[in-house]
Amino acid sequence: MTRPAVGAPLRRCAECGGYEYGGAPACTACRALVDDIVEAEWSLFLTRWNVEADDEKALAEMVAAEPDKHDWRVVDAAYDRLTCPECGERLSRGPVGCAACDLAHGFRYAAIETDRPGAQPGNEHGVRVNVSVVRRPLVTSEGELAARRLVLPMLLIGWLPTTEQAQRASALIKKAAPEERVRVTEQAVAEWIEQAVSRSRP
Repeated sequence: MTRPAVGAPLRRCAECGGYEYGGAPACTACRALVDDIVEAEWSLFLTRWNVEADDEKALAEMVAAEPDKHDWRVVDAAYDRLTCPECGERLSRGPVGCAACDLAHGFRYAAIETDRPGAQPGNEHGVRVNVSVVRRPLVTSEGELAARRLVLPMLLIGWLPTTEQAQRASALIKKAAPEERVRVTEQAVAEWIEQAVSRSRP
């Protein structure tokens, strides 16, 4: 499945009951959808380059060496095909403190981000940051992971929170006790989704 079109309706996940994509990484169905955002673009990239499976690693190495020349999904997919020489995990997805993974993770943000027609300006950056966080959960706090995964379904259909919404949610989450942060995050995102859906109704 390709990612949803700008303006598409939100859909519920049959496995976790939340909005599709927003249950990752715990929900296997949502995690597969998030991974497919990256994998679908990589498949198109291989087709354009007419590359056989045996040459995929060499192509991934080329992309990783010049991330500023490729779409962010292609860069993320290339990293998935390379092994970190320090920790042995997929490049950029190792534990906090792995210098090689941290360096690769920083370089991924040099990649090209192109907003889709109809999406709010800056939407693609929001999508790629949230996808990156959801696919690299071990280096993220529980609160940030909850916020990033819950907002992702809205970002994927072209929306962005307003500055006021983002600041309000951030303030609420920071004030909440640690054991309440996920619940407060869920509530803040639910309110934002309801506001966005209400604005889109005729």
